[in-house]
Amino acid sequence: MDLPKVYAKVPIAVELKEGHKYAWCSCGLSENQPWCNGAHKGTDFTPKVFVAEETKTAYMCQCKAAKNPCFCDGTHKTLE
Repeated sequence: MDLPKVYAKVPIAVELKEGHKYAWCSCGLSENQPWCNGAHKGTDFTPKVFVAEETKTAYMCQCKAAKNPCFCDGTHKTLE
């Protein structure tokens, strides 16, 4: 698998909590979007792990093509 699976062409709103660690799915195979559930095992993909800097609503990328992995930047609007 060279490219990630496009899970959805819309972002998903999630509540991030300051100081909590998250693992964003980069492969598009997780059934727990936008979070990793280990479905990438056996591929070259790994989750993008980050700690939330503040408590807020964030719009997470589900097309897996955003230039800033994890967060939606509107790239899904350009996909076929």
